Amino acid sequence: MSERQLEAFAATHAWRIPFDTTPRYLAGPGDGRHVTHGLAAAGWTRTSDPLSPEIVLTSPDRRYHLQFDPQSATHACWRLRAEPTDAKPWYAEFGELIPVEILSAFTDALIAPPPNEQANPVGALESSGWRIDTQNAARSPDALCHVELRTDLGLGGAPHWHIETAESRPGRLGARIWHASFDEHTPAHLVDAFVSALADPAPLQRGMHERTAHHSAVQKPGHPLTRQQVLDAHTTRLDALRVQARAARRLQQPVAASAPAPPTSATAPLRR
Repeated sequence: MSERQLEAFAATHAWRIPFDTTPRYLAGPGDGRHVTHGLAAAGWTRTSDPLSPEIVLTSPDRRYHLQFDPQSATHACWRLRAEPTDAKPWYAEFGELIPVEILSAFTDALIAPPPNEQANPVGALESSGWRIDTQNAARSPDALCHVELRTDLGLGGAPHWHIETAESRPGRLGARIWHASFDEHTPAHLVDAFVSALADPAPLQRGMHERTAHHSAVQKPGHPLTRQQVLDAHTTRLDALRVQARAARRLQQPVAASAPAPPTSATAPLRR
């Protein structure tokens, strides 16, 4: 990250009038640099045309590719693809109005070493007061956001997690606001990180007149930060991601083969 990029981020946020916005899944997209700066700090590089509005970031090992396409002809504005290695390839996509703080929980978990505990997406929702419809389905208290483990015949019948934020209609979902979909090979701990951020009751901060995802989002005046406080908070997060990325890379490095033991007296060649 260059100083110019960091200063531009700080300048954007230091002069806005902040509002604490809830529920967070209706807060609106926010600043995409929350995602892209985080990945850049972890060593990801831009591999798309610098003059194109489309951004493609690629991980240092070139296995992962995150695409942001503001002109997408589909409902998916963000797409993350994992290339095949020793594990199976997988794919995730996210709608335009997804809050970047929720998306970054997913990308941050991709950078960090995997946790030891077993993932439990529905458990995180239940502890946050969401309504549990079945073992693998839940909805927010306002019924605008649904999380479900789906089995779609069109995708080969493989179970995959799908999140839908949509207008509420009696007995069904109405017009879509945004969605997230993870294929069946997406690592479970990444889905768990995403759902935990989704269910977090803490508000997200949005500026006055900044776009929210729905008219029912509640906004209250927040605590303004100085330009330096904005920059410090952002750089602290980026520094933490750099450390996590280095730790993850160390875990992925193959263990060097042990050097052969020197010959013992029983096998040592005889001197003549």
